[in-house]
Amino acid sequence: MNTPVDVRARWQPRSVYRDLRAYDVDPTPCAIELADNTSQFGAPPAALRAIAAGVGDHLAHYPSTYSRELREGIAAYIGVSSAEIMVGCGSDEIMGCAFRALGNPGDRVAYMDPTFVMARVFAQSNSLQPVAVPLAASMDADADALVAAAAPITYVCSPNNPTGVPMSRTVLDRVLRDTPGIVFVDEAYAEFAGSNLAREAPAHGSSLVFRTFSKAFGLAGMRVGFAVGARALIAELEKARGPYTVTALSERAALAAVTLDLEWMLACVARVIDARERFADALRAEGFAPLPSAANFVLVPVHDSRHAMRDLRDRGILVRHFVDLPTIGDALRITIGDWPVMERVLRAMRVVVTPND
Repeated sequence: MNTPVDVRARWQPRSVYRDLRAYDVDPTPCAIELADNTSQFGAPPAALRAIAAGVGDHLAHYPSTYSRELREGIAAYIGVSSAEIMVGCGSDEIMGCAFRALGNPGDRVAYMDPTFVMARVFAQSNSLQPVAVPLAASMDADADALVAAAAPITYVCSPNNPTGVPMSRTVLDRVLRDTPGIVFVDEAYAEFAGSNLAREAPAHGSSLVFRTFSKAFGLAGMRVGFAVGARALIAELEKARGPYTVTALSERAALAAVTLDLEWMLACVARVIDARERFADALRAEGFAPLPSAANFVLVPVHDSRHAMRDLRDRGILVRHFVDLPTIGDALRITIGDWPVMERVLRAMRVVVTPND
């Protein structure tokens, strides 16, 4: 006779997870998708060829343990040694590894507010104490407040997400020089800002810069990111990452993009910058006040972001909405595509979106 199985749950999540919410986005399909800050120009041609050539050869075997060839290609692009590069399944994975490897339970994590939401999530999920530091009135990071937080980990994002505003060099230098712990610098949108703080990270020693192939390189679906830092720091992070987290096809695609299609990528970036400036100017002419952006999106304060997002969605345009952002209020974050796309967005906004007075 079989003994009945006790199906009552015998597990509990860690206490720090009880107040966390899973990352959630609007799944509504729209003709124009401008919510995720991904490329509006498709994937690099060389990456597509590399994927097609590799499908039959690599699927039955593990990928390379720590993406040696891709690290070498990225190192040449950034201008550092391959031993100063770590590759992972998107910059999110690497960021999670960094919080896990470098934060002790109870450590404070100071971060700009508002900024990329996952910085707080990674801190909390690793039993660290998030400390929100409001942006300065200029929308730059508040260097004095970040330094005063005296946190073992300080997270900054430049250009910042969701504002699009880059950190000034004076502020960044102060944070790097005077914070007592390690500084995480998120450079996901660096190509659109013409910056390369990643090149300086190994020499600094106590900073780690995150980059991604999901934005300017048009490979969001392949999930490839990387970090740049001192050799000893990268070696510790590799322990937290573990082997085989970048698929064989993702590695081939990213390697082709960064070694064969830089001109293609830079041409797409130039188109984004041109459309971004034209779109921002047109918004101002309509009474809106978009924040000055150095990324591939603009943040536009509006009267009621939920209703504005829904009204645009009804017209086939999906954007990201934010409610009551610190120092900003309600706002829409709009990814930049080619100018004809942005003209369509502008026409819709004239009808259904009210500027924030």
